[in-house]
Amino acid sequence: MGPWPADVAWCASDGQGGGGSAQFPWDKVRLPRHVVPLHYHLLIHPNLTTLTFTGTVDIDVAVAQPTKAVVLHGKRLRVTGAAIEAGAGNPCAARDVRLLWHPPREQLALLSAEPLCAGHNYTLRIQYSANLSDSFHGFYKSTYRTQEGELRVLASTHFEPTSARMAFPCFDEPAFKARFSIKIRREPNHLALSNMPLVKSVNIASWLVEDHFDTSVKMSTYLVAFIVSDFKSISKITNHGVKISIYTVPEKINQAHYALDAAVKLLDFYEDYFSIPYPLPKQDLAAIPDFQSGAMENWGLTTYRESALLYDPEKSSASSRLWITMTIAHELAHQWFGNLVTMEWWNDLWLNEGFAKFMELLSVNVTHPELRVEDYFLRRCFDAMEVDALNSSHPVSTPVEDPAQILEMFDEVSYEKGSCILNMLRDFLTADVFKSGLVQYLQKYSYQNTKNEDLWDSLTNICPTVGTEKSELQGDGFCRRNQQSSSNAHWTKETLDVKAMMDTWTLQKGFPLVTVTVRGKNVHLQQEHYKKGVDSLSPTENG
Repeated sequence: MGPWPADVAWCASDGQGGGGSAQFPWDKVRLPRHVVPLHYHLLIHPNLTTLTFTGTVDIDVAVAQPTKAVVLHGKRLRVTGAAIEAGAGNPCAARDVRLLWHPPREQLALLSAEPLCAGHNYTLRIQYSANLSDSFHGFYKSTYRTQEGELRVLASTHFEPTSARMAFPCFDEPAFKARFSIKIRREPNHLALSNMPLVKSVNIASWLVEDHFDTSVKMSTYLVAFIVSDFKSISKITNHGVKISIYTVPEKINQAHYALDAAVKLLDFYEDYFSIPYPLPKQDLAAIPDFQSGAMENWGLTTYRESALLYDPEKSSASSRLWITMTIAHELAHQWFGNLVTMEWWNDLWLNEGFAKFMELLSVNVTHPELRVEDYFLRRCFDAMEVDALNSSHPVSTPVEDPAQILEMFDEVSYEKGSCILNMLRDFLTADVFKSGLVQYLQKYSYQNTKNEDLWDSLTNICPTVGTEKSELQGDGFCRRNQQSSSNAHWTKETLDVKAMMDTWTLQKGFPLVTVTVRGKNVHLQQEHYKKGVDSLSPTENG
């Protein structure tokens, strides 16, 4: 990262006082769009004895319109230095940079006395320190005991949805995708992991090593991950040449073999199904002793609760094997749905989670048929309906703004109901059309962000080629197969408006109850919004 240049305007602050919120140049929860990050150069140095860490981040940014303020996220960080450096050939240098905080919105701002020039790049340079989090979010402390009773400490990350800002100042929204080059300082007896493979290790002192990791692909901040621990690992190479490794506390490495074999099969399945190669050279799966979620899909370094990854053939149950397989399938599906193509904002979280839940069914059914995963899927849908029948339910796609509202989206509606309506859509469109639409969606929006309608557009007017059958999109926009086709696919007769149909399932809560009454030769249909515990239901549609 290099020393701080003498000719750069900089400021220092020992905490989150700054100039106070009264002078803060931004008044919205969402960040402004006229400054966007391009590349983060992050150096992190955790101390597992004092349970603190220091960091330096250089963020290369592009400025789209003249501004004196660069607003980004930070939470519980003590900034000790901040600067704005003009790129080569940039006539507009930043001057007299000041740092301001707005803690309620978890934002900080770098203010320059002179405007930054539109169409030019700058580098934000921020030095800071913080405590390792004692929750399960941000860069946090985890512990475990050895068989001899010795307490060991490690540091791990969990950033989704809004906790990357607890580890380093950043543009902590999913649409601000950028590349990340990460360096981690550690003691020689520890191991550091991150999203990308290790490029080299440099001895800073006899007691300190600096690991340099390869530059990442373009991705969202919530997918960044790093771990400093004493873990051990086992590895295999997939048929497509990706190195898969399972990391765990040393005494449990003999319980990692099942997960390793399952991950190899599943990653190969997804590469074939999506027709898009996994874009990273490795995929690490790490079992974290203290972990709140079941697992997390950080790109190239997925993290798991120990019970969601480790399997002991002598002691573990059949249901444990099923859960482990499904969890790995879920996180690896995210490497495409969520990581490669990411929702624009958290209101469409279901585009990540509903899909990963749905792909569990599809992938495990093929790779592990002995688990009979399809037997469990209907139960999942009924469980989702139990919640969705309550008046407190919410639409699959719901407007959210602040971090507390975003966290509420991680529920049965986004996950289970999302997967069930996708299964319904697949049955309706046919498996071939559905798959072709998904592949088109992933290819078109790779390394980008999407909304609901982008998916529906990709699933409209799809002409798959299956076996020797031919199908083509006619000039009138109609998709037809040849006359010999015996398939009764819906798309052969008319152009479907997938968006109009699926909006009724994603933009309103609940599900319909259809009552069919036969009166002589007449069939009467009545549709109602089904609500649990409500005596009278008002009809929404008659026919």
